[in-house]
Amino acid sequence: MPEIDVREIEPKDRHPKIMDTFAEMDDGDTLRLINDHDPKPLYYEMEAEVEDFDAENYEVRREGPEKFVAEFPKQ
Repeated sequence: MPEIDVREIEPKDRHPKIMDTFAEMDDGDTLRLINDHDPKPLYYEMEAEVEDFDAENYEVRREGPEKFVAEFPKQ
C-alpha cells in the first residue's frame, strides 16, 4: 500500500504529489495519506475529478492532535 506523509511536503506541492501517486497505482490499491488535518477538501476534489477513486470505501481516522490517516482506494 503506497503511503505519503504530506506533513513533510510544502502545502502547494501536496495535491500534485498525491494525484501523481494515485495515478501510478494499480487498480485495487489503496493510497494511505498521513496529514495534519482532515483531508476532506482532497476527498471532494478526488470524488469530482478522479474517475477511478472509490469514494464509497474511503476512510479517515484521527490518530492524534495533528495526525489524520486517510485511505484513498482505487477501483
